[in-house]
Amino acid sequence: MTLRQPAQALPEGSSLRHAIDPRSVAIIGASDNPDKIGGRCLEYLSRFGFTGAVFPVNPNRELTQGIKTYPSLDALPEVAQLVIIAVPGQQAVDAVEACAKHGASVAVILAAGFGETGPEGRAQEQRMVAAARRTGLRLIGPNAQGLANFGNGAMSTHATIFLDPPAQDGPVAIISQSGGGASVAYGLLRERGIGVRYCNGIGSQCDVTVAEFALEVARDPHIKLLMLYLEGIPDASQLARLGAFARSRNLPVLVLKAGRTPAGQLTSLSHTGALATEDRVVDAFFEFHGLTRVSDFGDMVNAAQLYLKGWKPPGRRLVVISNSGTACVLAADAASDAGLHIRELLPETRAELSKVLPSFASTANPVDITLALLSNSRMFGDILPIIAREPGTDVFLISIPVAGRGYDVESFARDTAAFAAQTGKPVVVVAPQPKVAARFRDAGLPVFALEIGAVKALAQFISCHELLAVGREAPTDDNTPPSAAPAEQTTGRVLNEADSLALARAFGVPVVDHCLCHSEAEVVRAFAAAGGPVAIKGCSSAVTHKSDLDLVRLNIASEAAARQAWRDIQAAARQYATPLEGVIVASMAPGRRELIVGAHREPTFGAVLTVGDGGKYVEQLPDVQIVMAAATREEIRRAIERLRIAAVFKGVRGEAAMDVEALCDTVLAVGRLMMDDQQAIDSIDLNPVILKDKGLGCVAVDAVIVRRSPDASQPSLFAAAASG
Repeated sequence: MTLRQPAQALPEGSSLRHAIDPRSVAIIGASDNPDKIGGRCLEYLSRFGFTGAVFPVNPNRELTQGIKTYPSLDALPEVAQLVIIAVPGQQAVDAVEACAKHGASVAVILAAGFGETGPEGRAQEQRMVAAARRTGLRLIGPNAQGLANFGNGAMSTHATIFLDPPAQDGPVAIISQSGGGASVAYGLLRERGIGVRYCNGIGSQCDVTVAEFALEVARDPHIKLLMLYLEGIPDASQLARLGAFARSRNLPVLVLKAGRTPAGQLTSLSHTGALATEDRVVDAFFEFHGLTRVSDFGDMVNAAQLYLKGWKPPGRRLVVISNSGTACVLAADAASDAGLHIRELLPETRAELSKVLPSFASTANPVDITLALLSNSRMFGDILPIIAREPGTDVFLISIPVAGRGYDVESFARDTAAFAAQTGKPVVVVAPQPKVAARFRDAGLPVFALEIGAVKALAQFISCHELLAVGREAPTDDNTPPSAAPAEQTTGRVLNEADSLALARAFGVPVVDHCLCHSEAEVVRAFAAAGGPVAIKGCSSAVTHKSDLDLVRLNIASEAAARQAWRDIQAAARQYATPLEGVIVASMAPGRRELIVGAHREPTFGAVLTVGDGGKYVEQLPDVQIVMAAATREEIRRAIERLRIAAVFKGVRGEAAMDVEALCDTVLAVGRLMMDDQQAIDSIDLNPVILKDKGLGCVAVDAVIVRRSPDASQPSLFAAAASG
């Protein structure tokens, strides 16, 4: 039997509430054999203490597992709110139609062999969905493992893992597209002694998606940690709403999204589209909406114990304490890799520590107690109160790789627990020896076997709370800007460079001084007016990469060279059969670094921005970051700081710092243009943007803007990935 805490009534929500908190459950295909799907579901309802009405449905039986059995839903004495469909193929389709006629709220389809099998299976699945929508019936599945609620025993699942390890109610919820994924996360949590209230394998998402179901589960105030496993994202707006609700109640949401390999280019019309690959956009979307992405089930589960402590990490400053120099070094390396900061302790703190520690110990950070701890077990308890008074600390890692006989491990664990309570800050323990680890675990502390695991868990935990702390207006149908929402993609109408630069300038993007010329005489006059070297480029809406067609001349410094540039560009246009709308004469823009700033409308997630290293090698040596088009200035600045080239912006070897604030302004301006629905922009590509010294700004010297065309379409990136 599960060890249950008293179940709380869930707040009123949609009809999906009856999937996890039903008053009555029917099982179509109920069996006497608990090793069959229809028998296991029935057994689980009894085993896990469901107190509502249970109606086995099987026309061939009068009793099933000792419970009165009915030949059909029509024969039930009342409407079953939740119906489990444990029959295959056409029988499942017929069962859905019967559920709709019956007036059920939710049907869980455990059968497989529908949309994933080909046209015939997809047709059957579509018939089920159509029948359900006529009456408002919600469908979980098909190919679902089913739903488990250990708070009230409402079980519509055939998963075997709930018997070993035994179930225990707890503050964690798992919602997975894959039943296997749900079982893996559940098993790893239970191995660590962490209770799970919900373990749900949603299946093929023909109707109810993982995100929509997760939002229903998140309404349970008992849940303190939500774990999702996704293979596809059929409706990003539901994930956005989940993120907003989770932020409203400070609920951590960890997401494992499978398929990190880029599925292809979003468009061939601009650098920006080619760089904004699917997985980068997924990362940007999750970050924007406060969802913490993890790389595997291990990372998802290893940090779980931290989230359940109620800690709110104030920052990333880490103090490491150990009785091993090796552990100190390894922890420091791991912290550096994970973006945690190990800063030296204050002089007064170090002075106090030196009164307790031997002269050969280190009072810096990490604090190395050395093997002296063996001869003086009180040393550990003496230094912790000193470190607790250090103001420049946020989180702590205590590593005890060497202990056992002669060490007072009991007092170490007791003192560490008191230290955690005194500071109110996150404390993790590294103890590779099982008996030592057990002492700290019994004291209520998160314990890890290795420093790298502890640091990665801390970093994830801190990052999650940083995302939750970002203020964001909840997305609704009324306040989501159309341009921020996903839209059907198009081949688009390309604006020429002159029109693109003019539109960018109108929205606040600093652009290079330039003039559109239509004759050799106009080119000469524009060159004279520029007062210095110029670039001369062919202007055509038919070309997005002008240098590939020999339509660019740089550093033109004389009238004769300007005349020759005009003639050469005209000749090149004729050679490549390229129509020109004029020739641009632009001042050469001096600066420090060529960057790219752009935007693209991704079909699943909506408008995104791109910023990164630019120039002609931008696709061969990509160093870009992606953020959502509605990102704040601070989010844009953080994205810029994540670039590999970010270090050079601060100035290297005596160079002046570069104007990162001006770059932020430019990215924000591109976001405003992308979000302006009247402009109907599909993509923006500013490359290069010349970044200058701090205080001197930046300037876009080339631009390609593509407007949407309503008569053309482009498939969703996720659909393309699935079909490929």
